[in-house]
Amino acid sequence: MRRYFIAGNWKMNKTVAEALELVEGLKKEVSGVAHRVMVAPPFTALDAVAKSLKGSEIILGAQNMSDQESGAHTGEVSVLMLKDLGVEVVILGHSERRLIYGESDEFINRKVRLAISQGLEVILCVGETLEQREAGKAEAVVEGQLAGSLKDVSEADLKKVTIAYEPVWAIGTGKTATPGDADAIHKAVRKKISGLYSAQAAEDLVIQYGGSVKPDNAKELMGMENIDGALVGGAALKLDSFVPIVKFDT
Repeated sequence: MRRYFIAGNWKMNKTVAEALELVEGLKKEVSGVAHRVMVAPPFTALDAVAKSLKGSEIILGAQNMSDQESGAHTGEVSVLMLKDLGVEVVILGHSERRLIYGESDEFINRKVRLAISQGLEVILCVGETLEQREAGKAEAVVEGQLAGSLKDVSEADLKKVTIAYEPVWAIGTGKTATPGDADAIHKAVRKKISGLYSAQAAEDLVIQYGGSVKPDNAKELMGMENIDGALVGGAALKLDSFVPIVKFDT
């Protein structure tokens, strides 16, 4: 059985003090939940949040990393630096990185393979724009992103990867794919993984939905056959919206 995985992506929000306030409250609220729960603070708060999370069940994630281990890469953060801070999971291929910063599947693939080689888990984001969806290309776009971003990743290493399907048109817009529409793409992801790897790999794969997940739609989304969790943006910034998503089944 796949285990639900609820991850909060804080994006470029929270000072260190604000991050600590949020995570201290979160530790009390979600203690003992059956699901995997992760927070991904900004780089500046990783160290403080890592110390606060020691001994808790909450996983520490990072929002991005360089495709290089070290060197003359001004402003970048390496996988080795993340490991040193206690990061366990890194989010890669987020649509904002793909669209705003021009990250290609090939570039993301280098990051995916580097993260896995250094023992980190990866949340790999895929998703289509509104224009691509309206043109009937949603599944093809997602399948292409999967194939490119997972190139040369072995089936054994795929166990360290979670896929997050995030329709670009639903991120931060308040719009959400219907549960049926979201599940249809999640099903297409499993089919593609089955072709790239095996039916068992597809069955075992955890696939999150990301795109304006809120307390009032979380339970219905999580109830779909192929949706195994959520990558939460704006709603992850406040306890009163993130906690109900984590506790969607209570």
